Amino acid sequence: MNNDTNKTYINRTNIVIDYIEKNLDKELSLDLLSQKANYSPFHFHRLFKLITRETINIYINRKRVEKIASILLVGTQEPINQLAYRYGFSSGSSFTRAFKNFYGVSPSKFTSKDVIRKIGKSKTTIEKYICQIDNSLNWIKMNGHIEIKELAGMRLIGMTHIGEFNKVADTFKKLMTWMESKDLLNTPNLKAVTLYHDNPKVTEDSKVRLSTCFTIPNGVKAEGALKLVNIQKGYYAVGHFEITTDDFSKAWNGMLTWVLENEYEFEDGHYFELYHNDSKTHPEHKFIVDIYIPIKKPRLEHNRTIKKEQQLANDDLTHYRKQIKQGDIQKDYKTLLTYIKKLRTYFIKTYPFDYKAGQIYQGSMDYSYFTFTPVSLTNMKLKIVIIFNHTKMQFEICLAGRNRQIQKEYWNIFKDSDWNKYHIPDNLKGHSIVDHIIMENLNFNNFNALCQQIEAETMVFIKDIVNVLEA
Repeated sequence: MNNDTNKTYINRTNIVIDYIEKNLDKELSLDLLSQKANYSPFHFHRLFKLITRETINIYINRKRVEKIASILLVGTQEPINQLAYRYGFSSGSSFTRAFKNFYGVSPSKFTSKDVIRKIGKSKTTIEKYICQIDNSLNWIKMNGHIEIKELAGMRLIGMTHIGEFNKVADTFKKLMTWMESKDLLNTPNLKAVTLYHDNPKVTEDSKVRLSTCFTIPNGVKAEGALKLVNIQKGYYAVGHFEITTDDFSKAWNGMLTWVLENEYEFEDGHYFELYHNDSKTHPEHKFIVDIYIPIKKPRLEHNRTIKKEQQLANDDLTHYRKQIKQGDIQKDYKTLLTYIKKLRTYFIKTYPFDYKAGQIYQGSMDYSYFTFTPVSLTNMKLKIVIIFNHTKMQFEICLAGRNRQIQKEYWNIFKDSDWNKYHIPDNLKGHSIVDHIIMENLNFNNFNALCQQIEAETMVFIKDIVNVLEA
């Protein structure tokens, strides 16, 4: 097979892969896909497997399962059977079999741990869930700026890379060579872009598909293995960052968390990074980059609220920097954290069995906390969080869920019951299902007595919660 023929095969296969990606919720027959590639079904079936190392049916099935897995990970109100029908499965049972074959569990029991077991992704423990959300949002607050933006569209040319991200450099070099041969590197306002076609959280590294691209003017045509990509018009959450290579995962996690926490809805479309510089020329080798996440059209009042919150955040940071320069705030904060660490140690020593203690989340001078949860609640994907409220100088406790779905499920149980011993929030904007103030007017001079008082209140709270859930 000569080089030109090989490029033609890859280009036509990429056309079909792009079509599959955009139409997972539609019928995808071999005849239809062969027509898209302009080959006979007999020829294309073999060509597709040669290039992707998967048959067409296996590839489509995997992409559909991964699509639904991604939806389940971020949470959805849509029933699983309805998702299965929407994405081409003939029945709920056929989808469950396919899903279980891939992840080892049924979709109703699917969690990030199952992804870990299947494709070896890094582990996220239950105890760290709330901590990770706040850490992500605080990282975004300190290192980036997010806005909602309506994009008019964008025209790109690029090459597809399949496999581990650290090997994408070769693909980028090939694209650069082609751009240079066409004298396109001097195009005004030229930007490099990386498109992500797969969710790395649910797709094996060896199968993750992305495209390295450049923005191009009208009239440029794709050749060989290159392809034209049109970023559709629509609304995006856009994060602006100046970060190192190691910070990209934090930026993406923070962006996704921000979208969820601000109750925007994800939209099908391109997730991508747009670069404004060459990191090699940056004095700290940082990337000046925008991250784009497609969302559904936001409500006008929602957008106004977010903009107001962003302005307030900027004002808060200005005041915060002034306080930091004075020095006392760091000393007081460190002293308080020392007390919280001692309290956690006290709980662990007092209850060495049947409880799981999480790490201390130091917080952003609003709240610091750690989890201390009986195994019975851990098995229900719940946790007990012991919180120090820096603003009110008091200890609080709450029952929280591992994720939004668990949070909502148990919040509804308590909200719909007649039980009212503790405070039940009116909505799910926060992280608590049930919460309670366990200690006010703190006296740190007698720390042992303080620990015993907090312990007593905590054990009563836990006992009451367990009794309700086991009733």
